[in-house]
Amino acid sequence: MHVRVQAEPFDFGAECGAFAAGRCDAGAVVSFAGIVRDRRGGGLEAMEIEHYPGMTERAIAGIAAEAVRRWSLADVLVIHRHGRLPPGEVIMMVATAAAHRAAAFAAAEFLMDYLKSRAPFWKKEIAADGAAWVAARDEDEAALSRW
Repeated sequence: MHVRVQAEPFDFGAECGAFAAGRCDAGAVVSFAGIVRDRRGGGLEAMEIEHYPGMTERAIAGIAAEAVRRWSLADVLVIHRHGRLPPGEVIMMVATAAAHRAAAFAAAEFLMDYLKSRAPFWKKEIAADGAAWVAARDEDEAALSRW
């Protein structure tokens, strides 16, 4: 199990390749990348993400360990960035490895829902006309409630 919270960009393809390389302990690997999206139709300059070092990593590691237990995963990788990220940047990724695809998909969705709704990150959208904190959305909470 690997959890990284970092400011630096990462190569999603290389991370996925390294995660899957030589793997004989799983029949399925599922990966997901989250990208900074401009919900303002061209007006977003950046997404600024804050966190508390140490606390954030522990929280994500705890939920990743829960995913390993619930779906008997062979491995998990979670990378989440912080700092100032322009639209189009990869903000996070999840990869899961399991004996079968259903478990790998379910665990990846569980982790993504947690990261979207409960992980201790604070996000601010920055545009030419000002900045605003991103509020929790009802549909994100609903997605998390299925677990």
